[in-house]
Amino acid sequence: MTFTTEKMQTIVPLLKESLHTQRSVTFSVIDPDIEHSLYAGSTLTIENVTYLYRGYKTWVDLAEILKCKMLTPQISAHPFVTLTFRLLDTTDNFHTQHKHEEKYGIDSDFNKIHKMEEAGFFYYYDQALNNVNIKKRDSILNLGINRGDEFEIIKHKLDINEYNKKILIGIDHSLSAIDTAKKRFPEKNVHFHVSDINDLNTLKLGKCDLLISIGTLQSPSINFKPFLMSLVQNHLKVDAALILGFPNSRWLGGEILYGAKAPNYTMNEMSILFNDVIFAKKYLQQKKYRVTLTGKYYIFLTATKIC
Repeated sequence: MTFTTEKMQTIVPLLKESLHTQRSVTFSVIDPDIEHSLYAGSTLTIENVTYLYRGYKTWVDLAEILKCKMLTPQISAHPFVTLTFRLLDTTDNFHTQHKHEEKYGIDSDFNKIHKMEEAGFFYYYDQALNNVNIKKRDSILNLGINRGDEFEIIKHKLDINEYNKKILIGIDHSLSAIDTAKKRFPEKNVHFHVSDINDLNTLKLGKCDLLISIGTLQSPSINFKPFLMSLVQNHLKVDAALILGFPNSRWLGGEILYGAKAPNYTMNEMSILFNDVIFAKKYLQQKKYRVTLTGKYYIFLTATKIC
């Protein structure tokens, strides 16, 4: 297959049809490196022949939409490159696998995921830490800490003296994940608890000045709205800050794919995501917080108290 002047409305059905019967599809397109400032769909004339131009980002986005990985482009006859889309292995999917005693434990499929090595996750988490001024936060509580990845970023973001002065507390229901976190962070200022966060009051932790929770508050076992209100009222200092991460992605076959997946929908459907995010934003604004929303694969809500 070679695409020259075909519209995306023609290309997408052709690729979907091919992928319906085979694991990969290979096709040729105009080399995106021929130009560097054209938008997708711009006309491009080469040796008196007209083509429709698209950059690599367009093709990477399309591969993601089709649940494929785009393999390394190959140089073809001028002015083309050859692209291959290969379907992801959707059986490699921790969302639906329950073969392990702990779905989020160290031996689980979830443990294959390293969110901080995804640029589209790390960048916005790091930005959120800057937004809440992590250097001035002395007591940090993380709900759903798992093996401690969020703490590792904080540790390397601060100098050792700043880090040692902070109290970091991580809570997770997975015993094996917490055991791993304790080995990664043997410092005396870092504490971990194995607990259901619905039972947070039983731990008697006191109040923190930064609350972090990435994805955990959207768990089916948590009644998000009253739980968030309880957190703010009972577990945060007067001038505390929050970083909440709302999943807007799925993990399949080694890739992070954009878009929230709601029950009973085969397509991405973001109503639950938006409902939770907007509730949190409005509630925190009522409590005199300045709220920002950033991110892509996760929506990061950061909230700081208005002085």
